[in-house]
Amino acid sequence: MAVELVVPSVGESISEVEIGDWLKKPGDPVQEDEPVVVIETEKVTVELPAPATGTITQTLKRKGEKAAVGDVIGYLEPNGKPSPSGKGGRDSHAEREPIRAKPQDAKREPDRAKPQQIPVAPGEGLETPEPPVEKPVEESKTPPTLSKPQTPREEQIIPMSPIRRRIAERLVEAQKNAALLTTFNQVDMSAVIALRHRHQESFRTKYQIKLGLMSFFVKASIEGLKLIPQLNAEIRGHEVVYRNYYDIGIAVGGGKGLVVPVLRNAERLSFAEIEGAIADFAERAQANRLKVDELQGGTFTISNGGVYGSMLSTPIVNPPQSGVLGLHAIEDRPVARDGAVVIRPMMYVALTYDHRIVDGREAVTFLKRIKDVIEDPPRMLLEI
Repeated sequence: MAVELVVPSVGESISEVEIGDWLKKPGDPVQEDEPVVVIETEKVTVELPAPATGTITQTLKRKGEKAAVGDVIGYLEPNGKPSPSGKGGRDSHAEREPIRAKPQDAKREPDRAKPQQIPVAPGEGLETPEPPVEKPVEESKTPPTLSKPQTPREEQIIPMSPIRRRIAERLVEAQKNAALLTTFNQVDMSAVIALRHRHQESFRTKYQIKLGLMSFFVKASIEGLKLIPQLNAEIRGHEVVYRNYYDIGIAVGGGKGLVVPVLRNAERLSFAEIEGAIADFAERAQANRLKVDELQGGTFTISNGGVYGSMLSTPIVNPPQSGVLGLHAIEDRPVARDGAVVIRPMMYVALTYDHRIVDGREAVTFLKRIKDVIEDPPRMLLEI
């Protein structure tokens, strides 16, 4: 008996999905839990696994078509053979039958050749005029003019993926509904770089993961959010909702666009736990394997444009949050220290915030706290 391939529930707020690539087509054998088709939503891309071992017999939806949660999009014959045709239904990857030449076409084949294209052996058949003798072409004294290849001007229209459409909607929503403002500061990264260099080998040996910079900024952000709780709050109607927990979103580049998985209760996590979670998020984001619930419910976001070489930017708040911290590339710059000009590894940091709930003084205070604890990391441990 055929087994249905059903669109699963991928999140409480998601009722419709878009069919992506079919990884298997009718006639293909599959193993249980082997990915069969890619399903795209406005938040995440998932792969639908085969519910049993068998053979795909029918696909009911093509790539790009919509389907509701619970819809049947194909059939699988468990431990069976495909139908005689090998295709029990519609398939966007269906192979076309080769077109065979008709007998009458084959008879007319010689007529297609022009007389001068049929070689005639010398001395046989009718006399033929001698072919004209071609004179060698003298080389031109002037070099030939090379014409530029004419590349046709083309436009390619590609539908936006559900994730990209959702990103676009949220960015416009943030600009439309919030009073966004950005403030900046710069941080001397010398102390953190020296600390990482001093303890990197021991840290990696103990935790089997590299000590990066993001864990320091997550810890520093929590210190800043404790000092300025408005940045960890949100506006609901005419009320402000304050939180005593810190769910920090980490913006990472995914295979389908930027995604922001969330570190739940980040205030309880160690440096190693933060680094491990971020590395896991980044790996699964590239493979489009993040879960919907991992992308929901953040209270504050950190975006690191420095990994792409950005020196300065104004990040956009992820609604309904009230703030986002933007990190940038570390560059050696001259700075004044104790009356002397020295070269230090410096990073610009940016805080974009919702001015409806956060005042400028509070935003500057938050960034100053980030600067203080990054430039003197022991303050994070001593909470001073």
